[in-house]
Amino acid sequence: MTTDNLITRRGLLAGAGATAVLAAGRAAASVTSPDDDLTRLSITEASRRIATRELSPVELTRAYLARIESVDRRVNSFITVTADRALEQARVLEAELTRGGPRSPLHGIPMGLKDNIDTAGVLTTAASAVYADRIPAEDAECVRKLRDAGAIFLGKLNMHEFAYGGTCVVTNYGPVRNPWNLAYTPGGSSGGSAAAVSARLCAAALGTDTAASIRLPAAYCGVTGLKATHGLASIRGIVPLSPMHDHVGPLARSVADCALVMRALVGFDPLDPVSITAAPQDLYGAVGSDVSQFRIGILRTPFFDNLDPEIAAATDSAIARLKSMTRGITEVSLPAVDSFSVLAAEIYEYHAPLVADRVRRALYKPQTLRRIMGGAKVPSTEFVRAQRRMVVARNTVGALFADVDVLVAPTAMGMPATVDAAVLAARANTSDFDLIRNTLPFDVYGIPAISVPCGLTRAGLPIGLQIIGPRFGERPVLALAHAYEQATAWQRREPPIA
Repeated sequence: MTTDNLITRRGLLAGAGATAVLAAGRAAASVTSPDDDLTRLSITEASRRIATRELSPVELTRAYLARIESVDRRVNSFITVTADRALEQARVLEAELTRGGPRSPLHGIPMGLKDNIDTAGVLTTAASAVYADRIPAEDAECVRKLRDAGAIFLGKLNMHEFAYGGTCVVTNYGPVRNPWNLAYTPGGSSGGSAAAVSARLCAAALGTDTAASIRLPAAYCGVTGLKATHGLASIRGIVPLSPMHDHVGPLARSVADCALVMRALVGFDPLDPVSITAAPQDLYGAVGSDVSQFRIGILRTPFFDNLDPEIAAATDSAIARLKSMTRGITEVSLPAVDSFSVLAAEIYEYHAPLVADRVRRALYKPQTLRRIMGGAKVPSTEFVRAQRRMVVARNTVGALFADVDVLVAPTAMGMPATVDAAVLAARANTSDFDLIRNTLPFDVYGIPAISVPCGLTRAGLPIGLQIIGPRFGERPVLALAHAYEQATAWQRREPPIA
C-alpha cells in the first residue's frame, strides 16, 4: 500500500508515532471519568472548547483514535484508519488557532468518510475487491469542502459493496455489526458510517443515500442522518450508484451536529452534472426555531402498511408528541413514481467497463454482480421515459406541501436482520426492497429527509422517525427534528458496547 501510515481493520498499527499517541490517549482515558470522555462531546460543544482553547484538536483526535483501537475490532466500521494523517491535520489546525480564530465550527472536529468517497492518496475501495488497490489522486468535492472547513479525517468507513444493498454484510472487509447488538446488521449501505457514529468512533461521518443509505442505518444505529435536496451538495468524486438518485450527507449524534456538517457541504459545483444552484439558507440557524405553527402531514399509505408492531407503536407515540408541539396533523398521500429503470440503467452504465473485464468481473460479490447486470436489460427508450417521469415528479411535488409544512413517516418498516440471516439472504439473492420502501420515494423526488431516533424495541434496538420537507425545505425539517429531539430522550441513549 502506497498511502501514508495506516491502521486497518486487520489491526495493523503502522507508524511509531501513531502507536505512541494512541498509548498516550489510553493513559489519559484511564484517569478520565466517563462523563469527561471527549468522544461524548457534541460537535457544538467540542467546537466551542476548541475555539476558546479549552480543548486541543490533537487531544480530541487522540481520544477518537484510542476509542477506535479499543472498540472497532468488534464493530468493524472502519476499512482504513489514517492515524498519522489525522494527527498531522490536527497539529496544523491547532497551530492555526495560535494565529487566529477557527475556520468554521468544524475546525478540529474528527470525522469519518464512507469508503466510496474519494480521498487523495488514501485507499478508496467502495468495499469491493474490484477496487482493493484504488488510490484516488484527488479528493471528492465534499471532502475538499470539509477539509477547508477544518474537519479532521480519521479514515474510511465500511459499507455495502458499491452501495448496492442495505445490510453491510456484502463487503470485501467483513460485515459491519450494530453497536446496539453485535449480532445484528447496522443497515446500509452507509452502515459503517452509522455504526462508527453510534459507537463514538468519530464525531460525525459522511454517508451517501440513493434509496435509504443514510437514513436506514441512522435509524438502526440510533443516530441522526440527513439527506438534503438532491444536488444541493456535490457528489463529484463519489463512486456513483445512480447519479439521479445519489445524495451525500451527514450522520451524527444530534440534529444540530448534522446541520453544522450539512452547512459546510452545500454549494453549486459546475463540474457535477446533477449539482443545482440554490438561494443561501442558514441550516444551523433553523435549529431551535419555533415549530408551534407547523402543519404536519402524515403519510399513511404505504408507509404504515405491514409495519413491525414495535415500530408502529413508537411512531404513533412520536406523532402524538409532534401533534402536541405543532399546529396539528393531517393525513396526506404521496403519488408513486417508478424510477427503477433510471436507477438500474445508471448503475450498469458505471460498471459496464468493469464487468466487461473478466478479471475484474470475477472480483464482484455474486449478489452485487447479479444486481448490476439487471441494468443491462433496460431499453434506452424506457430509461428516457422513466427519467422524464422522474423530472416531472420533482417539478410538481411541491403541490403536496400546499397545506402542510413537513411530512412524517417511519424510517423503516421492519427491524434489522441478524448478520447470519443477512449473509444467508445475500447468498440466496433475496430481495431487500422492504428495507427501502419508506425511504426511496424521497430520493426519487429529490426532497430533504432526516431520520431521528424515536424509540427502542424490547430487545434494545433503536427505531427511527423520518421527517421530510419540500424542495429546499431543509430548514423546517431541521427545526422540527430538533424540537422533537429536545422534547424526548432518545437521542441521548447510548449503545451498550463498552
